[in-house]
Amino acid sequence: MIEAVGLTKRYGAKTAVHNLTFQVRPGVVTGFLGPNGSGKSTTMRMILGLDVPTSGRVTIGGRPYRELPNAPRQVGALIDAKAVHGGRSAYHHLLSLAQLSGIPARRVDEVLGVVGLQDVAKRRSKGFSLGMGQRLGIAAALLGDPQVLLFDEPVNGLDPEGILWVRNLMKRLAAEGRTVFVSSHLMSEMALTAEHLIVIGRGQLLADMGVQDFIAANSAGFARVRTPDGEPEGREKLTSALVEAGGQVLPEPDGALRVTGLDLPRISDLAHTADIRLWELSPHQASLEEAYMRMTQGAVDYRSTQDMRAGFQQPAPGYAMPGAPAPQGWGGPGGYPVLPGEQPNPYAQQQPPVPPQQPAAPQMPAAAPVAPPAPAAAPAPVADLTKRDSEDAR
Repeated sequence: MIEAVGLTKRYGAKTAVHNLTFQVRPGVVTGFLGPNGSGKSTTMRMILGLDVPTSGRVTIGGRPYRELPNAPRQVGALIDAKAVHGGRSAYHHLLSLAQLSGIPARRVDEVLGVVGLQDVAKRRSKGFSLGMGQRLGIAAALLGDPQVLLFDEPVNGLDPEGILWVRNLMKRLAAEGRTVFVSSHLMSEMALTAEHLIVIGRGQLLADMGVQDFIAANSAGFARVRTPDGEPEGREKLTSALVEAGGQVLPEPDGALRVTGLDLPRISDLAHTADIRLWELSPHQASLEEAYMRMTQGAVDYRSTQDMRAGFQQPAPGYAMPGAPAPQGWGGPGGYPVLPGEQPNPYAQQQPPVPPQQPAAPQMPAAAPVAPPAPAAAPAPVADLTKRDSEDAR
């Protein structure tokens, strides 16, 4: 089991990780999620003893990594798949790692077969594709047959078959009672692989719960309803009927309605009573990606701006261009509506209050001519706020 208590890491004036406390238990795949720059890689490096915490501690089986006897046989990790000497073959790269850790040479052939690289074992790794490099990194993590495994973006560069293989591998390792800790940005893959999630943002813990609990706490299901496009009066009539029945209705960019608070049979009955035709009535269950976006929308450091060339090409029907105003009822910095039952996000960005307008001063009657004012001095140069603190960069 991996246990972190009050884990904090600072680089000069920059705090990469702040007071993280969590446990990664054996027997389940635990996903490690967070935006870019949130401190995931720093946390994994501290678990593996590559970085020393500023304060707090992190242990594996009750002991720091550096105090584990023959640590490579107890902990396997894939942090950087490119950390391979390009002049070595896949076989000799793994053989050198095995010899350093007292692992029998026959284990090299075994893990090469597990990851599917047995046919290219004698090729130099500098000629490997990104996906082949990932497989070699996974083989290195499995070399000592460890009980604790850490993977940072293990499916990066893999084809669909490789992604499926990694998914099944993670589940099989966890089913054997091992501790499996996986960091990834692929929400769809995490939803199929992980059973428990640890989510951080800007170095702080946002969530530590099961996947289904996380989705339920940060999103809500809804019904998608569409009326004929050429009958706007029917759409308005249906909206009124749904609201009177206690439902919450939000318009979507493509003209459909997002309805919460009413089940599908009730919506169908209301439409039938109001003599309104429906083109679509379908349930929508929130995905892990949607729940993750809601949770972390206020903890994202890198946001794109509107493309200056936007508008050169006409958008497809029903598509909202970047920067266009969101439909009525859609709020928040990420453009997501607040749904009934959704927990408030403490990291959501707050809009600054609008200062009250001061009443205009009454104009005085004209007096004697006044001399023209002296030319205004040149404005002081504005500080360049885009420059980063050099100490933070270090």
